[in-house]
Amino acid sequence: MMLQKFFLKDEIFGLVNQMRRCAVSVPSNIAEGCGRQTAKDTINFLHISRGSLYELETQCYLALDQKYIDENNFTIILNQIQISKKLLNGFINYYKKI
Repeated sequence: MMLQKFFLKDEIFGLVNQMRRCAVSVPSNIAEGCGRQTAKDTINFLHISRGSLYELETQCYLALDQKYIDENNFTIILNQIQISKKLLNGFINYYKKI
C-alpha cells in the first residue's frame, strides 16, 4: 500500500492499520453504493465513503504530529486525499440530480 512506504519501519503498527482500513473503505463503500438500486441508497454510501476520507485525513495529521511521516510525504498524501474528496463530492452531486 502506498501509505505504508512513507512510514518509518519501526512505526508501522496501530495507526497505519487504521489508515489502511480507512483507505480500503473508501472505494469499498463507493462500490457498494453503486450496487444499490436507488440514488438515495447510493448517496448514503458515498457519504460514508467521504467520511472515511475525512477520517484518513485526520489520521495523517496524527501521523505527522507523531513524526511517523515527514512534511513532504504528508503533503503528497494530503493532496491525494483532497483530490479524492473533490471527485467524490462531484459524484455525490451527480447522484443528487438524478
